[in-house]
Amino acid sequence: MGDVLRRPGYLRLLVACAIIGVPVSAAAFGFLAAEHALKPLLWEDVPDAFGLDEAPWWWGIPCLIVAGLIVALVAKRLPGGGGHVPAEPMTPGPTAPLDLPGILIAGFASLGLGAVIGPEGILLAFGSGLALMFFPARLRAEPSAATIVGASGAFAAISAILGSPIVGALFMMEAVGLGGAQMFALLLPGLLASGVGSLMFTGLGDWTGLEVDTLAAPAMPGFERPDIADVVWAVPLGALAALLAYAIRHGAKRVLPVVKRRPLVIAPAVGAVVGALAGAYALVTGHPPDEALFSGQESLGELLADPEHWTDGDLVVLLACTGLGYALSLATFRGGPIFPAVFLGAVLGTLLAGLPELGRVPAVAIMMGAFTAAMLRLPVSSILLVSILLASTGLGLTPLVILAAITAFVVTELIDPPEPA
Repeated sequence: MGDVLRRPGYLRLLVACAIIGVPVSAAAFGFLAAEHALKPLLWEDVPDAFGLDEAPWWWGIPCLIVAGLIVALVAKRLPGGGGHVPAEPMTPGPTAPLDLPGILIAGFASLGLGAVIGPEGILLAFGSGLALMFFPARLRAEPSAATIVGASGAFAAISAILGSPIVGALFMMEAVGLGGAQMFALLLPGLLASGVGSLMFTGLGDWTGLEVDTLAAPAMPGFERPDIADVVWAVPLGALAALLAYAIRHGAKRVLPVVKRRPLVIAPAVGAVVGALAGAYALVTGHPPDEALFSGQESLGELLADPEHWTDGDLVVLLACTGLGYALSLATFRGGPIFPAVFLGAVLGTLLAGLPELGRVPAVAIMMGAFTAAMLRLPVSSILLVSILLASTGLGLTPLVILAAITAFVVTELIDPPEPA
């Protein structure tokens, strides 16, 4: 490992990545702040302008038709096709700066207009491409330098939204599958850029007063340590989470080739279906339709803080409508799978809290860890992410998260072997 540090130019590259982390994280903060402001504009101000007290049940349908049309046009007309489709396996490598306009337009439409998708995929590509734009062209020509700088930009952009820059760094390492000296060479500049980015996110939030969506969970009733019943339930519930995640991934894979064949027709149609699912949720439960749309971050906080707001029937309908919308969004829109996976895990846990000898807090921890690991197929990142989210509730939940996540990951690998890289 010491040989990496002694390589000519590596320390200069390390400093450059730290400096680049400042503008990259500021730009990522601006993108998230703008996206965050779009929801109240479309779902509160516009209905109010039409004399409506609140957004009606059908409001998501036209919003997501527009989102689908925008994403389809970007995919057909702009370089890069709007970026990575989250239903496809993640492909490592730096983002070409020329692809950034399409990525930002498709991402803003997907996230801001209500697709059941998270922001991390957009931020990874945005940070990578933006970092390469700031980096001198003569140095970008060196493949290893371009890889390190692009990855460091992705680190900086995603640094704060997962609750900790360490989670973002581990997510990148596990997703890309690096090891040995290669991992060490990328990890140092990546962690440095991630730390700088996290500080920038915190400072910009305080200085500007703007809000961005970050993955956070309010404290639930304190939990000291699991009992034998909690441990026993963790294994079958982890397997259940793997089966449900498989159904969502399989559905997304079936829809994806259809969308690719005729995007200008199918993507708006898929958007209409996702919006209609949210409308069905609103009609059946009496809840606002946006609870079944977007990334789930806002609804996650409400669910953990006030679970009595939903009956068991409401939760079943929410799980069905959001799960179907999630599968369709993964195949059609641009973004990432993390935020909705965490939210759906919390919905499952709240719904299953009535099982014998299983309380709400351990049930939520088990299903959040298991469903996230099964959807992402990144068990270590998922365990760390959920453990940090639930740290204020009690570190005693961590063994349950580990057991459930590992069970879900093993079952996922057995029933759905990954595609060759």
